Amino acid sequence: EHRRDSREHMVRESLQDRELGGCPRESPSFHSRFTTLTITREPRSTHGAKDGAVGSSQGCASASSGAATATAALFEPGRDGQTPQVVVLVGAPGMGKTTMVRKVMVEWGEGTLHTQFDFVFCIDCKAIALPTEASVADLVSQCCPGLRVPAGKVLDDQKKILFIFDGFEALGFSLVQPEAELSSDPREVKPLELTVMSLLKKTVLPEASLLITMRPTALGSLRQCLKGECYVEIVEIVGFSAARREEYFHRYFENPNKADTAFRFVRGNEILYSLCVIPVMSWTICTVLEQELCGKKNLLECSRTTTGMMMFYLSQLLKHRDRDNPQVLQQFLLQLCSLAAEGIWKHKVLFEEKEIKDCGLDQPSLLPFFLNERIPREGEDHGSVYAFTHLHLQEFFAAMFYILEDDGKMVSSLGRLEKDVNRLLESYKFRKDLKVTVQFLFGLVSQKSIEYMDKNIGCSISPRAREELLEWLQGRHRGLSQPDQALKVSEMDTFHFLFEMNEKSFAQSALGHFTDLDLQDIKLTLYDQMALSFCIQHWAGLGCITFQGCSFHWQDPEAELDASVPCSGVSGTGGHPDALVVRRREELPCPIHLLCRALQHRDSALQVLRLQWCRLSESCCAELAALLAEHPGLSCLELADSSLGDSGVRLLCEGLRTPGCRLRILR
Repeated sequence: EHRRDSREHMVRESLQDRELGGCPRESPSFHSRFTTLTITREPRSTHGAKDGAVGSSQGCASASSGAATATAALFEPGRDGQTPQVVVLVGAPGMGKTTMVRKVMVEWGEGTLHTQFDFVFCIDCKAIALPTEASVADLVSQCCPGLRVPAGKVLDDQKKILFIFDGFEALGFSLVQPEAELSSDPREVKPLELTVMSLLKKTVLPEASLLITMRPTALGSLRQCLKGECYVEIVEIVGFSAARREEYFHRYFENPNKADTAFRFVRGNEILYSLCVIPVMSWTICTVLEQELCGKKNLLECSRTTTGMMMFYLSQLLKHRDRDNPQVLQQFLLQLCSLAAEGIWKHKVLFEEKEIKDCGLDQPSLLPFFLNERIPREGEDHGSVYAFTHLHLQEFFAAMFYILEDDGKMVSSLGRLEKDVNRLLESYKFRKDLKVTVQFLFGLVSQKSIEYMDKNIGCSISPRAREELLEWLQGRHRGLSQPDQALKVSEMDTFHFLFEMNEKSFAQSALGHFTDLDLQDIKLTLYDQMALSFCIQHWAGLGCITFQGCSFHWQDPEAELDASVPCSGVSGTGGHPDALVVRRREELPCPIHLLCRALQHRDSALQVLRLQWCRLSESCCAELAALLAEHPGLSCLELADSSLGDSGVRLLCEGLRTPGCRLRILR
């Protein structure tokens, strides 16, 4: 009974005042929020290994199949039957290390996992005020000041104890200490670094287990410290698998309809969906979409662009960091953006430690939030290698490079890169890998972005690039149109760029000289259709629209819309694990709903609408009939190779019979 009470008390102490994976909102149930992370593990090392290695190569990625599996795997026996005594959990900021620690504590407190331990002491190295001198017994008392069992008695049975150091790098002391000064008595008071080193080196409580979470930055020195010690395993968190991303959305929103709506929106946006591999980015996007869904049934009028979500993410990263010295932060961001842009130009995603130092980015309080240090393999003797947390983040910072105000004196370690927006745009003709960078460039120079960056991040954005972007958009499509033909827009990315800026006046100026829209053989995602809808509504001179061989999708084209989709552990309406989230086809509008709605705006000059070989079905006919009845200028409608059926044609005929119909040609 004492042990049960102690266990409950330790869990309460551990979870008190701690954030859930970086999220400020607390959930009524931890299990209802926890989504299993994908981990990779290095081959384990054993005491007495020939080379004393902690691990020599990277293991294969393993996506755990159940919500408890990932944490259970932290202390499971290896093939030789031995259980690791030290587990090092490595991951970049926002990858979910603290969340996994909380999961371990909750499962242990409930008695569902890790029952081999009678006592688990969790030390939050980032938050707890540790004394300069302490014994192991003092650490136990500080972790759980209300513990009923005396600390001395707790330490008697070493095998039953697990110490957790969360955010180990925050301790900040050297891991090189004279072995003669290490302690063997858990009650002996020593400088804190010697006490912790004694636990790591197993001179005190040699049979106790340790779970250490840390960023990759300090892994090299910890690996050296643990060399030749007892059974050690290094585990890296690599984020959410594709299936877990959708599961996370259902766990976050709880309401299945809202979760479906939000995930469908993200799934149609390649950039956002790819970024959701990072748990804290999934939280960021869900937080923004939750605000958008307040009082709405859908996200078709979502005012947040991809750039807007990236800026919100950046503002969260920088919250309370170097606010007292904005010049340091500004200079850091300038150098970071320079590094990102140089990398994008040179197809470079990995950066040597020397490059980081030459750029002045070796600032421990800022660097880990933007660049991951690649976990070094045992035996590698070269310096550290860094990469941005995600390629799209590198592309975002590369776009910032071109529009951030600076004093003009900045030179990167890779050579001076001029802030030449025209060069970037001209290069895009031949290098389509620059598309995301260009898209972010449009988003960053919107008036909303300029104001947001100044207010929330303290960065000044130059609006000068707006004119260059406008001239480039107008010029590229004039060049694509034949001299004797109408001026037409035939590149889907134009609509992405204008939608990313999300300014009515800019879209009107960019499209004002064109009369035709012509797209061929494109699978139009929900994001594509939202971009088209925005542009069509602000395109006063649009007279002819041609979609040839295009298909309209409201979610992943490969997903079955009317299937019952099992989401393991996701609560449906009844709140039970393994409930099925059922999506029905009738819950979604017809495929061309956004197109037809956009064409009904007052200033539409449309005369010709061609939907050729677009696999339209009966479900589209009601929307088309309404368009025929209400559009004052539509005179030609072509629906080649569509499967409308008799009932679909009857609906079209109803539209043709209305007094407002001006159609002259139906093919």
